[in-house]
Amino acid sequence: MSDIPADPRPIVLTGDRPTGPLHLGHFCGSLRNRVTLQHGHDTFVPIADAQALTDNTDDPRRITRHVIDLALDDLAVGIDPSLTTICVQSALPALCELTQLFLNLVTVVRLERNPTIKEEIQARGFGRDIPAGFLCYPVAQAADSAAFRATLVPVGADQAPMIEQTHAIVRRLNRQVGHALLPEARASIPASGRLPGVDGRAKMSKSQGNALALSATEDEIRAAVRRMDTDPDHLRVGDPGRVEGNVVFTDPDAFDPDRDTIAELKARYRRGGLGDTVVKQRLETVLLDLLAPIRASRAAWAHRPDDVRDILRDGTRHARGVTQATLDTVKDALGLYRLAP
Repeated sequence: MSDIPADPRPIVLTGDRPTGPLHLGHFCGSLRNRVTLQHGHDTFVPIADAQALTDNTDDPRRITRHVIDLALDDLAVGIDPSLTTICVQSALPALCELTQLFLNLVTVVRLERNPTIKEEIQARGFGRDIPAGFLCYPVAQAADSAAFRATLVPVGADQAPMIEQTHAIVRRLNRQVGHALLPEARASIPASGRLPGVDGRAKMSKSQGNALALSATEDEIRAAVRRMDTDPDHLRVGDPGRVEGNVVFTDPDAFDPDRDTIAELKARYRRGGLGDTVVKQRLETVLLDLLAPIRASRAAWAHRPDDVRDILRDGTRHARGVTQATLDTVKDALGLYRLAP
């Protein structure tokens, strides 16, 4: 029995559920980060179709339809398949088996206390009719992280409790086998924080219907900016306005490279003399410039469907070998019976 050999480079793991197009919240919370991290790290991006089934069991074809769409979004923002392994979660059987092992290392009470799970249960209106798969998906996420031997996981701030859950499971396993068998992954959380939806009332989310897709057209971008709420007390241009919590300033904070201009606009808005229309025009320009090259790259990849499928096939084959090796090592450490191949 031996520990998994140390990888010479840090390992990054981060993925998304194929339940619809990726949006600005994903870009701000993780995508931008993972594009940077793929240089100098071994990076794995699983398309989490198995996890998506936990609350889409009534329409599994919806998940299937969006697998390629999600791969297109990843490629469009700059995920490079020569640097990053893009793979399909459901085609990695070692993840399911490792999840089963990990389920014995966590209690139902601990899962129900997870703040992210509690928030998502409320958002979906499950009440006490919580699908067991949904309640347990933090365990599956822990298995994903462990199976790839991840040391860094780019996530939004709302996913930090998931990383803590993973740590708890990995620590218990390591204590049980008596040595540091699996690494504890560190969360990489962007400084910009959670991006609000275009309605300004909740985080940007596909399920809430308040997201702006990375593939949005120019007309869709303009329409989204026009309907954004601003400070309800800023009735006239001369009135002082509130910047904090104002979505038309939150988005520029995340995406506008001209920090001096944004600081000046905020100061003018706070003291009065700046209309909402001017701020929205600035935001519209920033978003149009940000999303135009992403939309063009996505369209180019969409015209190469065979290449996209090859990327998924090759990435999944590589990921299958990595995750199976980890599972075998864990089973050996636990003393589980394994038939020789």
